[in-house]
Amino acid sequence: MFNHVLAPDTQAILLLCGSFGQNRLCQPQPLTLSEYNSLAEWLRENQMRPADLLAPTTEEHLQTTYNGKLDINRLLTLLQRGAMLSLAVEKWTNQGLWILGRSDANYPKRLKMQLKQSAPAILYGVGNIELLSMGGLAIVGSRDIDEEGLNYTQKIAQTCSAQSIQVISGGARGVDQAAMFGALNAGGTTVGVLADSLAKAAVNSKYRPYIKDGRLLLVSSYDPEAGFNTGNAMGRNKYIYALSDYALVVNSTVGKGGTWAGATEALSKFKDIPLFVRLDNTAPEGNQELYNKGAKPFPPEPWNSLHELLSITQEPSNTEDIYEIVLPVILRHLQQPKDAKTLAESLNVRLPQMQDWLNRAEKEGTVSKSKAPVTYVVNQTATQLSLL
Repeated sequence: MFNHVLAPDTQAILLLCGSFGQNRLCQPQPLTLSEYNSLAEWLRENQMRPADLLAPTTEEHLQTTYNGKLDINRLLTLLQRGAMLSLAVEKWTNQGLWILGRSDANYPKRLKMQLKQSAPAILYGVGNIELLSMGGLAIVGSRDIDEEGLNYTQKIAQTCSAQSIQVISGGARGVDQAAMFGALNAGGTTVGVLADSLAKAAVNSKYRPYIKDGRLLLVSSYDPEAGFNTGNAMGRNKYIYALSDYALVVNSTVGKGGTWAGATEALSKFKDIPLFVRLDNTAPEGNQELYNKGAKPFPPEPWNSLHELLSITQEPSNTEDIYEIVLPVILRHLQQPKDAKTLAESLNVRLPQMQDWLNRAEKEGTVSKSKAPVTYVVNQTATQLSLL
């Protein structure tokens, strides 16, 4: 069970950035992400952590050393909201929610790697926190979709479940919920990245059974009490892609809507996360336009090994160049046998990417693969010959 006791760093970040159910117009206004990033930069320059702002000497230290653009009185007032913080955290934890700050060890590395300073300062969630780091296939699309599109979505999600590929989506009606429940009802795992109403979703009867058995995680970067906001709905799209290994757009409208905005942003910013689109006879015009912008056609059936189909569709050139660079590092880590997951975590890369590199190294003879359990180790003879 996840420990609900907040680390001191997380307490400080939450005091600075959390709304505690209040309207954002209330004074003092919590820090925006860009404002928090500027403060975090000052903390780093002064060899401090967020928790250091909770010390009794904070006011004196800020008055004498802080030279940033943020108002010091605003910072101090935010940091003095301890009573509000305690009430809010007690309420959220009673609803089963957990809270992560960007400095927490459990904070997903994928978000930091892909988004860097755009990674949210605070994450709120409910459910199995380990699912945050499992990657998977993001399945996204419009709220309004025809029956054929829904059937396609559910079939993809069920295939993912059967092949132990996690589904990641946004929790909205239409494609998002069809994908999530398609996977859950087939026994798979799902991450729902919500833009609003996390506290309500946490106790919703349609989610509770899957949360309790550890197969559903709901997560949001926004206040758990926040209602729907178009800007938040647009902003969370990048988190869906950043948590994924691959992404599929089932349907999109040209030039408008959250699906289009999220997909075009992903194509420009997430070069190592392949974006696929449905391109069958019933696919909308928006899908074709995304293909024209660089998205890949989703493989047609049969999907006997979806992971392999999605992997071989990736562009080979950059991957091959990177492979030659990382191979010596991989070999150093494989002086003793390791499985692919352990190696991926050690090198901080996605598991599917590590598996592709190991498959190639095995084919070339530079590593040997053993079974039961599956591990990899350096082929010493072949490696020594290559050094010669």
